[in-house]
Amino acid sequence: MLNYLWAFMILVGVLWGAFNGNLSGVTDGALNSAKEAVMLSITMLGIMSFWTGIMEIGQKSGLIERMSKKMGPVLRFLFPRIPENHKSLTYIATNIIANILGLGWAATPAGLKAMESLKELEDDRRRDESLGKKTGKRKPVPEGTASNEMCNFLILNISSLQLIPVTMIAYRSQYGSANPTAIVGPALAATLFSTLVGIAACKILDR
Repeated sequence: MLNYLWAFMILVGVLWGAFNGNLSGVTDGALNSAKEAVMLSITMLGIMSFWTGIMEIGQKSGLIERMSKKMGPVLRFLFPRIPENHKSLTYIATNIIANILGLGWAATPAGLKAMESLKELEDDRRRDESLGKKTGKRKPVPEGTASNEMCNFLILNISSLQLIPVTMIAYRSQYGSANPTAIVGPALAATLFSTLVGIAACKILDR
């Protein structure tokens, strides 16, 4: 769908330029945008490499694991049906920490692993239910349906509380902002509000 949308927008731009006799402007714009995209990608690559490296150091040093344990009460409140010490909690905690630091690149791998782990958990529940074992307050969801934990995690990941919006700061710095870090306060307020609303909605719908 997005391919068709982008193709339509490009076609409209070219036709508009031709209609107004300004095809040279379209060509210049395309070339300048391509050059700017490459420069921005190089800038973001450096920032991404730096912060992803910091996250890797945190994981190997045990810092992420200790922070995950500190988040235990929060995670139990958000995901009460996930067994204690289940591996998905570590992935979820890593994802949350990365998002709080504004590291969407580092958060994505942990988020994917968390979803895979939550799916495995739901498969285990479904298997136990078929064997007549108790699986908790709720029965497992039908196969192919996202569990409550998956939905809650997705909402939490999308709302993404951020203390340091690294990506936005990098963009603002690249485009010559006089104060790139001015976005920190508004971003914190906006993401805090969205996260609280997301958690409240999850708790209400979870009933």
